[in-house]
Amino acid sequence: MAYLSDIEIAQGCVMQPITEIAKKAGIDDKYLEQYGKYKAKIDLSLAKETNKKDGKLILVTAITPTPAGEGKTTTTIGLADGMSRIGKNVCVALREPSLGPVFGIKGGAAGGGYAQVVPMEDINLHFTGDFHAIGAANNLLAAMLDNHIQQGNALGIDVKKITWKRCVDMNDRQLRNVINGLGGRMNGVPREDGFDITVASEIMAVLCLASDIIDLKERLSKIIVGYTYDDKPVTCADIKAQGAMTALLKDAIKPNLVQTLEGTPALVHGGPFANIAHGCNSVTATKMALKLGDYAITEAGFGADLGAEKFLDIKCRMAGLTPSAVVVVATVRALKMHGGLPKTALASEDLTALEKGIPNLLRHVSNIKNVYKLPCVVAVNRFPTDTDNEINFIIDKCKELGVNVVLSTVWADGGKGGEELAKEVVRLCEEEKGDFTFSYELDTTIEEKITAVTQKIYGGDGVIITSAAKKQIDMLTALGFDKCPICVAKTQYSFSDDALKLGAPDNFKITVKNVKISAGAGFIVVLTGDIMTMPGLPKVPAAEKIDVDENGVITGLF
Repeated sequence: MAYLSDIEIAQGCVMQPITEIAKKAGIDDKYLEQYGKYKAKIDLSLAKETNKKDGKLILVTAITPTPAGEGKTTTTIGLADGMSRIGKNVCVALREPSLGPVFGIKGGAAGGGYAQVVPMEDINLHFTGDFHAIGAANNLLAAMLDNHIQQGNALGIDVKKITWKRCVDMNDRQLRNVINGLGGRMNGVPREDGFDITVASEIMAVLCLASDIIDLKERLSKIIVGYTYDDKPVTCADIKAQGAMTALLKDAIKPNLVQTLEGTPALVHGGPFANIAHGCNSVTATKMALKLGDYAITEAGFGADLGAEKFLDIKCRMAGLTPSAVVVVATVRALKMHGGLPKTALASEDLTALEKGIPNLLRHVSNIKNVYKLPCVVAVNRFPTDTDNEINFIIDKCKELGVNVVLSTVWADGGKGGEELAKEVVRLCEEEKGDFTFSYELDTTIEEKITAVTQKIYGGDGVIITSAAKKQIDMLTALGFDKCPICVAKTQYSFSDDALKLGAPDNFKITVKNVKISAGAGFIVVLTGDIMTMPGLPKVPAAEKIDVDENGVITGLF
């Protein structure tokens, strides 16, 4: 059987004008700023001026990622369409894709199969220009910083202690490490520098955590760009860049309205790295979705140990959000990979591999239910090769934790394949009350926070802190940042900091190599390995297959 590609399915969809989607979501025309026929921005004043009570918040997360794929975004979209089909007023909030993965190897982030947000080409490419605005604001700060040094360096900035990098929304390994300012006295001060991909810029995290324009400007002003010769932090406010940067971002902070293939309202806004940042869509989009729908569905990046942990411990804490239910997405195929099977052997029934791999799912589920104390359901994204024996094995194991398993076929069946999951999520929201608890409290030390996440969420024994990281922790504590939440950057492929330790490893320690402050975002980044903030392209980039015809129709984009 020949399957249509994602882009063929999306291009075959007859989209509704965005004004109709806005009406369905109850958005008055005065709050709508149209970007063509099928996308629009929503003015932030809507959330302040409406008297509608907030809906219920549903978080979609997943098991530890594998090359077999889990389908978290696809499930999130299909669940929203499933809720619409059973008569619920729902709005979905998602991250914007980065151009780097789109043209690289990972692909876009608009869902897949018959559970997508559209127009998928626009969403995966320039969309409404948010990422370009973030890149421009980032690079304006970099330009003003270097200009300050060139014009006499009144602040006494040590060029060897500059922490602010330039950025571009593209995978380009050539830019990871550069020397700039060459060419003589009038062309700048020579120094080592580098580029991050735009989604790794602190400005992306700042935009996604800001509640409004004033909060955005305040957060931008606190960004630390480097240190003086006597180790005093230099901020964006010291460079006097925050006003101009906010001017560049005044439209980017507004959530973007699009639709699913089945016409469900969708907000697609922001997209910070799920490693060195918190990896979920903007606070403004999530809060807007809560005002627009009786149910607001959103997702977090990577597996629940990274994405859900940061969503709950950072975003929910800062924004005052409390989820009513959590969906943990898994596939039989991925769990068998956690059990040691190679990707080439996943099509055959193998209960032994599944038994070895299922502890990964059970640890994630236990964390949601027993650490964060939130109602939870497991969504098994079903593939044709999955057997009833394998499905029943997962159902029985999850029952031991008091959690139901629901099969999802949204990739093939769209919203219809998400109806049963929708019913279970509604049941959780209405019948099971959570007692939302964070995995650590802010008034503990930085070391205690790292240890709490390692032991409670990862299942590790403890933490090894290198001497360099200990000095950084002492400095951040002295500067008064020790009461911030932590954002642990580690491999997404394991509960541990070793990507090769699959399943649910134990008897391990997390090694902290580097600790730094994202003062504008308001969290401490704890690096446990070599985290890549500027990816490279693969041997055969996806960009080679993308083309456009004389009518402007794009092909090869998934």
